[in-house]
Amino acid sequence: NPYAGLVSHLRAAWLSGKTRPMEYRVAQLEALGRFLDEKKQEILEATSSDMGKPSFEAYFTEILLCKNELNVTLNNLSHWMKDEHVDKNLVTQLDSAFIRKDPYGVVLIIAPWNYPIHLFLVPLIGAIAAGNCVVIKPSETTKNTERLVAEMLTCYLDNDCFAVVTAGVQETTRLLENKFDYIFFTGSPSVGRIIMTAAAKHLTPVTLELGGKNPCYVSDTCDVQNVARRVAWGRFFNAGQTCIAPDYVLCSLEMQEKLMPALREAITEFFGSNPRESPDFGRIMGDKQFRRIRALLCSGRVAIGGQTDEKERYIAPTVLADVLPSDPAMQEEIFGPILPIVVVANMDEAIDFINARPRPLAVYAFSCDSKVVNQVLERTSSGGFCGNDTLMHVTLTSLPFGGVGNSGLGKYHGKFTFDTFSHHRGCLHRYMGRETINALRYPPYTQQKLGLLTATFEIKRKGMCTLL
Repeated sequence: NPYAGLVSHLRAAWLSGKTRPMEYRVAQLEALGRFLDEKKQEILEATSSDMGKPSFEAYFTEILLCKNELNVTLNNLSHWMKDEHVDKNLVTQLDSAFIRKDPYGVVLIIAPWNYPIHLFLVPLIGAIAAGNCVVIKPSETTKNTERLVAEMLTCYLDNDCFAVVTAGVQETTRLLENKFDYIFFTGSPSVGRIIMTAAAKHLTPVTLELGGKNPCYVSDTCDVQNVARRVAWGRFFNAGQTCIAPDYVLCSLEMQEKLMPALREAITEFFGSNPRESPDFGRIMGDKQFRRIRALLCSGRVAIGGQTDEKERYIAPTVLADVLPSDPAMQEEIFGPILPIVVVANMDEAIDFINARPRPLAVYAFSCDSKVVNQVLERTSSGGFCGNDTLMHVTLTSLPFGGVGNSGLGKYHGKFTFDTFSHHRGCLHRYMGRETINALRYPPYTQQKLGLLTATFEIKRKGMCTLL
């Protein structure tokens, strides 16, 4: 296997204990901070070259949010690493019971192309913080960003413990034949199944950050202009190539008629009368993706946008009206700048529509009535939820980010990333004395011993009393 030597080298470094001291972890994390600061311009240029990503969006997602994760981790690492002492029973009162946060070992991070820096760097921060050695596999689709990461990141990190692998599908398949102690993958559900199958051969735990069709319910009682701006921003950010973007709108026929002019106004406000000329609107990544997304324009009727240019891989911000559940745009995650609107009679029908489909990565609900928002929250299941906005829940390091069911497995961001890459090891440290107490559990067994054992080990439900 072409990667066996690399994995063995990293495993030897991990077994040496090199990554365990807090000082080492802090030094590597600070090096990541220097990478973001010193290579800021190169990152902006690479993401622009790869997918026409506006510098504002690139700075916000690839640099600022990553630095937030980094600083939260550096601010709290000493606390996160401490043993967590737990409750004890009567027998162990004089002993030490605690949870030790151990690193897994050698972990693999496989990143996608849509946020090519953010989606490997955020999990990497947590993996380093937890004391692991890491193999990083950036997306081969974003060639310029991949080259930047491969050539520059290794100048900042300890190459005995961290490695960047540039690989296509065939090479990644060979990479996955090696035994890793944890695999973190972001991508599509179809590839997620392949990753999980490869991991299962070694009983390797995984985090799978996948996608899905994220519903957005808009009730009849809302501020239409505000809804239009927030939905349009979430849908057309990064030219719609965001795993948590609102994938389709569910609303009444009356609300659809109100939303159309408001969405048209919001799109013009954001990108001008011709979004193709706007410096703030990106392009589709790759010809294959472009043709796939363009084919979805036959769904319903094009109410706004619809213009395309294959040479530029440009698809205008588009809204489709009167879309049927059987239309092509409703059969797969769109992952592009197209927003279908599906008409439902009321909130109950919208909730039934959501629950009849695989659980999404995010559910959005808009209403001036907080009871409506709470109803959607309580009666649906998804990786995350955001009421009266889109995407913004992902900016909070205090919230876990991850999917459920078809949209993923596991969570990260902030302390949740540290916990994901840490084995929570249950530990009890007893002393050699007090053998009289231990004699209760040793044979020969008697009813008297059982009674005393029950009295010392039993956990009673609170509020219950014993009748004498």
